[in-house]
Amino acid sequence: MMTPRRLALVVLPLLLGACQQSAEGRQPTPPPAPVKPPVTDVTAKDYVSPPLPRAYVRLKDAFGGVHRVEVEVAATPDARTRGLMWRTELADGKGMLFLFPSQEMQGFWMRNTLIPLDMFFITSDLHVAGIVSRAVPKTLESRSVGVPSQYVLEVPGGWAEKVSVRKGSPVEFEGVSGIEIVP
Repeated sequence: MMTPRRLALVVLPLLLGACQQSAEGRQPTPPPAPVKPPVTDVTAKDYVSPPLPRAYVRLKDAFGGVHRVEVEVAATPDARTRGLMWRTELADGKGMLFLFPSQEMQGFWMRNTLIPLDMFFITSDLHVAGIVSRAVPKTLESRSVGVPSQYVLEVPGGWAEKVSVRKGSPVEFEGVSGIEIVP
């Protein structure tokens, strides 16, 4: 009969040998790939934007009809700078709403924006101050309507004309009141 000690002396070398054979048959583990630091330039094509809050903008047209646009809300400096850069499409009924801390002259350029846009400049009392139609993509020309505004809504180019929204049209926001505007 084998004692536990004697059994251990027989089994232990067998186990060690099996482990060694198993290790010899494996390929060496490659070193981990270097970690690429995240892109911090918000205008770079490969920048990964954090998800933006969603809301709705309702605009009244010249005939009393109301048009509802689902928007991403840009309420921080980085989100406002990034805007719709590098997007290759923007569906009807979709857009981006830029929230600024106060009403002042706003100017927008289309650097790295690949699609034509209509821009509604909106006053703090929620009326359309003016519209820039079909802003040409990939340009640095500043676009403004020459009067102060606190909000800017960007939609697909040609949309303003198609739905007959005009300067002075009333605007309503849905789901925007809880979003913090960062200066």
